[in-house]
Amino acid sequence: MDFDTLVHERRSIRGYKQKPVPKEVIAEIIGLAKGAPSSMNTQPWHFHVISGEPLDRIRAGNTERNLAGVPASREIPMHGAYEGIHRQRQVDIAKQLFAAMGIDRYDKERRHDWVMRGFRQFDAPVSIVVTYDKDLDPGASIAHFDLGAVTYGLVLAAWTRGLGAVINGQGIMQSPVVREHAKIPDDQVIMTCVAMGYPEEDFAANNVKSVRRETDEIVTFVGFDEDA
Repeated sequence: MDFDTLVHERRSIRGYKQKPVPKEVIAEIIGLAKGAPSSMNTQPWHFHVISGEPLDRIRAGNTERNLAGVPASREIPMHGAYEGIHRQRQVDIAKQLFAAMGIDRYDKERRHDWVMRGFRQFDAPVSIVVTYDKDLDPGASIAHFDLGAVTYGLVLAAWTRGLGAVINGQGIMQSPVVREHAKIPDDQVIMTCVAMGYPEEDFAANNVKSVRRETDEIVTFVGFDEDA
């Protein structure tokens, strides 16, 4: 698969087959992703790959705490509610997903179930929790940038191996649960997680691809000869 095709065909996958993913395949994916650039070669990332019973315990803990009204406890600063155009883009992708799944806007039960799927990491057979070295705090914005690069590498590399993935902040909203069952050391900060597995072909939301802005809306060229 050439790079252009890879980038254009990759989608966020939210429905998975309950088929185990070989440890060796995950190791290959991480081996590719770790080639991402990092500030001054700091390579601040760590990957905690979770499956089976430990992942089930994380799902259960996330679900129980959220249903009990326990406030979210991510380990990086959260933006809070989006507004303006950023909120509109969030709403637009939700509309696409709900339409694909046939979830009516007034169907509170199914909408709530969809939200809880996120906290269950979409029932994927594998979760990769991405962390960085705590001694880079405070002011770890550059490390966050580096982890964004390596996480994009993860989802692209997964696609080349026939695996789907979705970067899923909901899955680590209850960070104490994740830290306990993933056995994450105290000297690391939980950034995000990636749900991963073999895509379920009949799961309608897997065909949804978000609409991206036109290039001329986001790019400014300076110093170029317009007549060249």
